[in-house]
Amino acid sequence: MNGKKGFRQKILQWLGLSTRPTVKVYRGHGTANQVVIYGHVLRLSPLPRRRYRQTILANTLALLRLFMVRPMAGATVQLAGPGPAVRARTDAEGFFKLEWNPGIPYTPGWHTVVVELITTYTPEPTVLAQGEGSVLVPHPTQFGCISDIDDTFLISHSSHLRKRLHVLLTENALSRDPFEGVVEHYRLLACLGTGADQPNPFFYVSSSEWNLYDYIGDFSAKNNLPRGVYLLSPLKRLRNVYKTGQGKHMTKFTRIVRILEAYPEQRFILLGDDTQEDPVIYASLTAHFPQQIACVYLRQVEARNREETREQVARIEAAGIPCCYFRHSEDAMEHTRRFSSQTA
Repeated sequence: MNGKKGFRQKILQWLGLSTRPTVKVYRGHGTANQVVIYGHVLRLSPLPRRRYRQTILANTLALLRLFMVRPMAGATVQLAGPGPAVRARTDAEGFFKLEWNPGIPYTPGWHTVVVELITTYTPEPTVLAQGEGSVLVPHPTQFGCISDIDDTFLISHSSHLRKRLHVLLTENALSRDPFEGVVEHYRLLACLGTGADQPNPFFYVSSSEWNLYDYIGDFSAKNNLPRGVYLLSPLKRLRNVYKTGQGKHMTKFTRIVRILEAYPEQRFILLGDDTQEDPVIYASLTAHFPQQIACVYLRQVEARNREETREQVARIEAAGIPCCYFRHSEDAMEHTRRFSSQTA
């Protein structure tokens, strides 16, 4: 029996998987007095990728590893540090949500937090594992930005399953391409009405799964996109990897609503594309939150969706909200410059 366990351990190690309990802590967000952070507790999880060899086999294995996860349900986690204990239990998918009121109000910017996996069956809780994350408290700027990911700034072929899987399996986070000019546009938006020392907050809301959190983070860092908070879709297992990016789009609507409600004093710029449901979702958001949506950007990617998208653009503009339906990022940047002069 021990021989079988040892062999299995060697195989998992060769695959780059850890069987130790792991606490994945994602970037959270909040205000000076109310903070929320999300994460997963996993009993089987991929180890961080250290080498990026540009071969199809290496990239395919690295991508598949991200879906070789086994969540730990019913686990107890707590926020490390002084003060009253802030705890939560993971759900059936190992997912947790921690909310707390800081004893000393957080200042604007990024703050490091540590989350611990603890025992509850011992007289004194024992820390089994811990993970580190960051919390964003936005500066009190005029604007915030909420952006989709796939086919909005990352070329993904979302509406073509075969192409999407091909690029996921044969490329890696450092070899994938953003759309031309998109980084310059996002960095322009980060400083719209403010300065580089107090940038506008960015929230990246996507139908891609939490499995791809580090992948997307590595891509964003490599391409120097504005640092932001990622709000992704539930984990998928290996058997469902072919369904990646096919989450329920109405949950995306709900996640964006929570951001708008968390920051009622800020107006938001929405960025998406025409490959899936962004035009419908954004038109609905402008109908429900006309005072908080400052502008909408939709990238032209899928020709067969343009007529329908233009109908949604008309809905958005009828609500008195500027909307730029563009093919090239330079056109979006020119629109932003005009928008900036009008709101200055």
